[in-house]
Amino acid sequence: MRVIGTVGMPGSGKSEAATVAEELGIPVVTMGDVVRQECRDRGLDPAQHHGRIAQALREEKGPAAIAERSLPIIEDRLKDSDTVLVDGLRSDVEVEQFREAFGDAFTLVEVHAPLDVRRERVEGRGRPGDSDGESVESRDERELGFGMGDAIEAADVTIENTGSLSAFHDRVAELLAGESPEGEA
Repeated sequence: MRVIGTVGMPGSGKSEAATVAEELGIPVVTMGDVVRQECRDRGLDPAQHHGRIAQALREEKGPAAIAERSLPIIEDRLKDSDTVLVDGLRSDVEVEQFREAFGDAFTLVEVHAPLDVRRERVEGRGRPGDSDGESVESRDERELGFGMGDAIEAADVTIENTGSLSAFHDRVAELLAGESPEGEA
């Protein structure tokens, strides 16, 4: 059993890492889906209210609320797969939640790209919520407020995502195959 969590600032490439996992037949649990579902449950548009509801969930249910809601989904996916990728941890509290639940079977991977690269990606990808007027810097500030900086520091592995998409996909595939990714991607 292996649970691989990803952490990284907006636009760093976490979703691309999830795409590689899916292409390899590895189940992906996206923590943001928990927040999107909570938005829908509250009658709100996830594209417009995702950040606010993520913050509200943590305030209402505690800093591990989203991780706690993700655990049963991960455990369910592990029934049919040896490996699950968890997309988008946001805090050291979430990291600890997964380390407690999965022990040595949990690996945290930081996906890293510099601000200017991330800004260009976010502005060009056209994802819901990216065009709501919030700058990448503001999103970074919100994410850091959740404790993402501490989560990034807790990463077991860092994959640089500053080169080609193909090179990044290769590094992620190596990691998912149990190899140690080398070099920049």
